[in-house]
Amino acid sequence: MDNTLIVILGPTGVGKSEVAVAIAGHFKSEIISADSRQFYREMKIGTAVPTDRMMQSIRHHFVQFKSINEYYSASLFERDVLELLPLWFEKNSIAIMAGGSGMYIDAVCNGIDDIPDTEPAIREKYNARYKEEGIQSLRTELKILDPEYYASVDLRNHKRIIRALEICETTGKPFSSFLTKKKIKREFRIIKTGLTRNRAELYSLIDKRVDDMIAQGLEQEAKTLVEYRSNNALNSVGYKEFFEFFDGRISREQAIELIKRNSRRYAKRQMTWWARDKEIKWFHPEKVQDIIAYIEEMVRY
Repeated sequence: MDNTLIVILGPTGVGKSEVAVAIAGHFKSEIISADSRQFYREMKIGTAVPTDRMMQSIRHHFVQFKSINEYYSASLFERDVLELLPLWFEKNSIAIMAGGSGMYIDAVCNGIDDIPDTEPAIREKYNARYKEEGIQSLRTELKILDPEYYASVDLRNHKRIIRALEICETTGKPFSSFLTKKKIKREFRIIKTGLTRNRAELYSLIDKRVDDMIAQGLEQEAKTLVEYRSNNALNSVGYKEFFEFFDGRISREQAIELIKRNSRRYAKRQMTWWARDKEIKWFHPEKVQDIIAYIEEMVRY
C-alpha cells in the first residue's frame, strides 16, 4: 500500500475533531493538526482545542506547541509536517491531517511559494503604522510598490497587505514576483475528505459552541492575553471582540454576538476557499463509516 496522507477538512464548528479521532482510531494512526489557531498554548478555550479525552486516546501533533510570542507560518508548518511524515510512514502507511486552515493544508498538499522570512521589527513597524494611520496608508504604499498584488489582494485584510509590504521592503522586489503558484508533487498520495452541514445546522452549532466557550471561561482567558493583543495570533475571533469589550467600545452582550457572527462569517470564507478544490470528497460528519469506506476504497487503488 502506498504511503497516504488523509486530509479531513471543514469549516469551524462542523465537527472535525470528533471525526478525525474516529478515523485515526480505525486506521491506528495519529493526527496532524492543521488548525493554525490551535498551535498556541495560551489560546485553549477560544480555539476549541480537542478535549483531554481526545488527546489521550489519539496522539495529536502541532497542538499548543508554540507560544503566542513565537513566529510561525504556513511555510514553517509545511517544513515541519514534511519532516514528520517520513518518520511516521516507517510505522504506518496512513497518516491523518485534520483542520480548517486552508492555507496551511494547501502548503502541505501543494507546496507553498518560496517567500523569504522577514525581520520581526519590520512587521512591528507596519503593525504600528496600521494602528496609527489606518489601512488606507498601507494600501497606498502597496499600490506603489506592487500594483499587481494590489489588484488581487483583499484590500480589507490588513494582515495580507502588511505581509506583502514586509517582503517588498526586505527584498526590494514586488511581493507578487514570489507567487509562482506551482503545485509540487509529493512523494505520498493525498486523499482529501471534507465535512459539511447545511447552513442552518452549522450556524446553530457555531452559536452553541460560542455559548459553551463563554461558560468555560473564554472571557477570563481573553483577559489574561490583553497585554499580547498586538500579536498576530490574537487577531482571532473570540479574542479581538472581548478586547473591544475590555476597552469599553462595546458591551459584553455585543461582544458575544459579534463572536457568533464573526465565527459564522469565518465558516463561510472557509467554504469559499475550498469550493475551488475539486479533489475534495464531501461528507456529513455523522457519516463516519461512509468516510472510512471511501478511504479504504481509495487506498486500494
